[in-house]
Amino acid sequence: MTQTITLDDLRLRLTAGQATTLVEALPQRYYDDGHLPGAIQIDHDRVRDQAPVRLPERQAFIVVYCASSSCRNSHQAAATLVALGYRAVHVFTGGKEAWLAAGLELEPARAA
Repeated sequence: MTQTITLDDLRLRLTAGQATTLVEALPQRYYDDGHLPGAIQIDHDRVRDQAPVRLPERQAFIVVYCASSSCRNSHQAAATLVALGYRAVHVFTGGKEAWLAAGLELEPARAA
């Protein structure tokens, strides 16, 4: 079972500099439109294939998010990570919608 993390707790971790791996579980085009600062992108249905390469540290504190509280991609991706043996997987259920509603900015995709 995956745990959830609130916006306040996530912000505290990030501002305190605590090691946190952010994973956006949406298709690349949504990530390119803007994502939480420092996040990586893994499609929710590609986690099994991509996680071993993109997330080599199975002990890492991982926060998975998607678009909003009604989006289920983050829950699916987190469940797959747990099944693969990742130990500290959390879902930020509010996703980008809650991040923006709190007045926080998204990071644009870097130009190739």
